[in-house]
Amino acid sequence: MAILPLTPPRMAGLLYLLIIICGLWAEGYVRGTLVLPADAEATARNLVQSEALFRMGLLADTIMALADVAVGVLLFGLLAPLGQGLALAALAMRLVQAAIIASALPGLHSALGLARSDPARALAAIQNHGFSYDMGLVFFGVCCLLTGALLMRAGARILAVAIILAGLVYLTGSGLRIAAPAAVAAFQPAYLICILAELGFALWLLLGRKPQELAARVTP
Repeated sequence: MAILPLTPPRMAGLLYLLIIICGLWAEGYVRGTLVLPADAEATARNLVQSEALFRMGLLADTIMALADVAVGVLLFGLLAPLGQGLALAALAMRLVQAAIIASALPGLHSALGLARSDPARALAAIQNHGFSYDMGLVFFGVCCLLTGALLMRAGARILAVAIILAGLVYLTGSGLRIAAPAAVAAFQPAYLICILAELGFALWLLLGRKPQELAARVTP
């Protein structure tokens, strides 16, 4: 079976899949399993007993942030021919998101030490990380809107609409975190739109012809 050449769009697609896997695993499985928002004592016990798992979640978050920077650069190179200003703005928004997520990781790491001495502060550190994560998604939401506009110009209309909807979900979810925290839990199912849209984008980059055609425009 022939092996597809690793073009910049396919590299972006592979890294995008890595981002999705790391993000879902770290946030959904690791912290979703260990962190009990209403029980600081139980959360602290879980952190102490499953320290290795918690650290693997931190590693996944770090890999995700690094991959996000690489994807941003690769997508800029791919989409800039469709609108350099929009592509540059999308890159800037993605880089700010990655910086916010990365800068919040030391605080999340501090929860490990606090779990042994001050469970309430350990839980607060984790919750502060969650808030920082959502603030990063404000910038990523704008990135999605800009990227969707560029994909529309590329003729990928269904994918463009999906990515724009994902951006609106991110912006709405983060807005609720700020203005109406009690509504956040009820809004969580909407993030399935984001997962499906971004997974579709990753597969489009990996398998679609259009990304390769766009990349050919900027190949020297």
